[in-house]
Amino acid sequence: MKYEMIIFDADETLFDFKKSEKVSLESTMREFNLDYEEDYHLEIYKEINAAVWKELEEGLITQKELNDLRFQRLLERLKINKNAIDIADTYIKHLSRSSFLYENSFDLIENLSKAYRMAIISNGLKEVQNNRLGKSTISKFFEVIIISEEVGLAKPDPAIFQLLFDRTNSPDKSKVLMVGDSLSSDIQGGINFGIDTCWYNAGETINQSKIKPTYEINRLTDLYDLLGIAPHPFTA
Repeated sequence: MKYEMIIFDADETLFDFKKSEKVSLESTMREFNLDYEEDYHLEIYKEINAAVWKELEEGLITQKELNDLRFQRLLERLKINKNAIDIADTYIKHLSRSSFLYENSFDLIENLSKAYRMAIISNGLKEVQNNRLGKSTISKFFEVIIISEEVGLAKPDPAIFQLLFDRTNSPDKSKVLMVGDSLSSDIQGGINFGIDTCWYNAGETINQSKIKPTYEINRLTDLYDLLGIAPHPFTA
């Protein structure tokens, strides 16, 4: 067996974060008695949110600044005169309660846990991820869960991978695989640290970047073939 440890990203890899995001934004807007049209408001929020997370990955802002900043920009864009910090805090409250696993996540993780050591590295806010990940049904299968805000580091910084290795008795890098949906954070982070990577490309988008993963899969269950193991007979 080539690998002994698998490091997973959380959101959009094992967890349906888009669903959590959608539910939480609508709940927040309605709590403040603001008009909400999903096709309009959610798309604007996603555009702003993606830009803010990119700024975080590039080291331009801190994780503490991220949540308030995205809602300041959202309210400015929508020309809404409300307290951005209050809305940002309310959004975090709703988001921390919104945890949705993808259909195959539990069975996959349960099966892999019988053969591999496993960990999670998540670029996320501790208030959100501690609740969403820590209380999820799959948390028990992971040896270590590292949340970027808690440690002051974020993917693709190789230092966050080194921290995980320090907490897991420094496994052999050649026997560790990083699995995630983001080329710029998960895959680039794994490459920066010198471990093999697997890009979970559920949308089957064309990789036009210079970031080259070791492997690419389009379904989570493709990991069974990639790793050369058979799924549990009831989860095939």
